[in-house]
Amino acid sequence: MFSYRHAFHAGNHADVLKHTTLIATLRYLTQKEAGLTLIDTHAGAGLYRLDSDFSETGGEARDGIVKLMAAQRPHADGSKANAPDPGAKRSKDATIIEASAIQDYLDLIAGFNPDGRLRIYPGSPFVMHRLMRAEARDKLKLFELHPTDSKVLAANIAQLEAGRQIAVARQDGFEGIKAFLPPPNRRALVLMDPSYELKSDYAQVSASIQDCLKRFATGTYIVWYPVIPRPEAHELPRRLKTLANQAKRSWLHATLAIGADEAPPPALDVPGEPRRHGLRASGVFVINPPHTLKASLQPALAVMLQALGRGPGKGTTLESGG
Repeated sequence: MFSYRHAFHAGNHADVLKHTTLIATLRYLTQKEAGLTLIDTHAGAGLYRLDSDFSETGGEARDGIVKLMAAQRPHADGSKANAPDPGAKRSKDATIIEASAIQDYLDLIAGFNPDGRLRIYPGSPFVMHRLMRAEARDKLKLFELHPTDSKVLAANIAQLEAGRQIAVARQDGFEGIKAFLPPPNRRALVLMDPSYELKSDYAQVSASIQDCLKRFATGTYIVWYPVIPRPEAHELPRRLKTLANQAKRSWLHATLAIGADEAPPPALDVPGEPRRHGLRASGVFVINPPHTLKASLQPALAVMLQALGRGPGKGTTLESGG
């Protein structure tokens, strides 16, 4: 069950979608003065080198953050590769939203690479830490069960010297989260991003979300999942929508498909393979999203698709309810 290592995939198109959504959500939630409890149920190593042996093996960042940053660099005439059509009509607010969702993400990544060379990619724990507020006494709870990644995560977090602001546990996040809901400050953001290397992961996600909503219905829950040819992958967002509706909570569902590449995809029935090689699409499902999130993601998805789309099957979806 420990074959999956996120270092192979750091900075890929799935991370672009997941972290853009995470940042946009946190930007909104941290506008309130009250403290916030952040929980990452499957934290990984927390920080990744894009020039490491792991990252170079898959090279997935080249079709993700590397390509997106290259598309955002201005040409000699000052324009950008994926700049909006100047003739298109859009409100001032829409222009600000379009710039902020993608730019916030790119600025945060650039902050880990001050020399301008893209060598470090922050995982979700470091993304969340970067947006935490000491004055509000925000707290971050991190779970990672992988024996190697949990040690690396603990070492990476130790360098932050954050003290009690961050807690790291080598524990199954599906179980560990139960002790922190509801949080003392009554405000929480939970990110759930398991490896899905086992088919049972899909059922565990929906069961965990169901339990979370019973314990703390007003928390914000972000679930990332791969869009692959498995019944469980297609059923998961439908199940999450049902759970949100039953709990009478609002929800948002977004997907990004970059399309097929020239190489044939590998067999999808090998544990870990759907995310290790050839992943073409992924989705995020958010329960109790900020009311601004849909307006933020809509133009951001268009920018992602234009920069990262590569062939047949590319596209995006965005729906909300509740």
